[in-house]
Amino acid sequence: MNEVAEAMHGFAEWYGRRPVGAWSAPGRVNLIGEHTDYNDGFVFPFAIDQRTAVALGDRDDRVLRVASSFAAEPVQVHLDELAPDAVDGWAAYPLGVAWALGEHGADLEHVRGVDLYITSSVPIGAGLSSSAAIESAVALALDEHWGLNLDRPTLAKVGQLAENRVVGAPTGIMDQSASLLGEADAGVFLDCRSLDADVIPLGFAAHGLSLLVVDTRVEHAHASGGYAARRASCEAGARALGVESLRDLRPDDLPRAQALLDDETFRRVRHVVTEDQRVLDTVRALRERGPGAIGSFLDASHVSMRDDFEISVPELDLAVETAQANGAVGARMTGGGFGGSAIALIADELVPDLTRAVRSAFAERGYREPSVFTVHPSQGARRDA
Repeated sequence: MNEVAEAMHGFAEWYGRRPVGAWSAPGRVNLIGEHTDYNDGFVFPFAIDQRTAVALGDRDDRVLRVASSFAAEPVQVHLDELAPDAVDGWAAYPLGVAWALGEHGADLEHVRGVDLYITSSVPIGAGLSSSAAIESAVALALDEHWGLNLDRPTLAKVGQLAENRVVGAPTGIMDQSASLLGEADAGVFLDCRSLDADVIPLGFAAHGLSLLVVDTRVEHAHASGGYAARRASCEAGARALGVESLRDLRPDDLPRAQALLDDETFRRVRHVVTEDQRVLDTVRALRERGPGAIGSFLDASHVSMRDDFEISVPELDLAVETAQANGAVGARMTGGGFGGSAIALIADELVPDLTRAVRSAFAERGYREPSVFTVHPSQGARRDA
């Protein structure tokens, strides 16, 4: 049973009737461009084949009620009482989307309530954006059901606002954009300032390459202090350098930045500036030479996140080092950091050997056994039933 069938079955069990429809949205892997999104920079993620599904049914009142396969009890709130502080915990993601739709112009005074049931195959805490998958699936479902007719870039803003204001995580817009705009066998090259998006063919399968994910099972939380501290450091660096955001700096601005900033702030700035350039270099290499030419940018991205941005952990470093030692084209941690997953681009025939090598390396260090699996660039959010 896939996620959509599970959502429809779960809805019928919880609410005693059939849903009127079901929608799904994928998690994402960020191929490159970490912590650049909230600095108005460039990112290059792709939607994956693990998805979150939501089944929806009408109500005859103005109550929003949500249940899920990963929570014991449903949560509900009246539309007239919907506010950033009205819900917390896991329900803040789907119900926060309803509030954020109102902030983006939806007339919530003249809609009826709904019942929702959510299920997901996107690993939680793995850096694959299970949160954006929930937000994007619910945003598309409510937009279509309520007849709001918002475009997908706006729905991405809705999901980001829900995560920033209701959940309390100071994330950028990359994850929701990947989940809503993704296409099969392609990445989303996104300018986070203009929100211009270009879908770029990846060609992994055509070149005999697989994208392997190593979920370290070290869980992270974006609402915790490490992520917020990195964002604050970037904003402080931009202020000190007299620019609107770090997007406005180029690598040749770094000597001036080093002269003006303390060492920690400079290293945070250096990561963002060089990571933006790596995104541009990766997209150029893909277009001109194919996916086999992007490995050095992935490797350099990990070094920058480990040493300058300091968001890696020993398990992530071990996964990357093991991949590089076992024939990977390139490897890096992915996601917000402080846990989560690493990715490795590797020849199809080497996937079994690398999988065994990673598990063996983790066992030798006494780390928790990782979850190792391949992902495929896939379609973004859609109505399924």
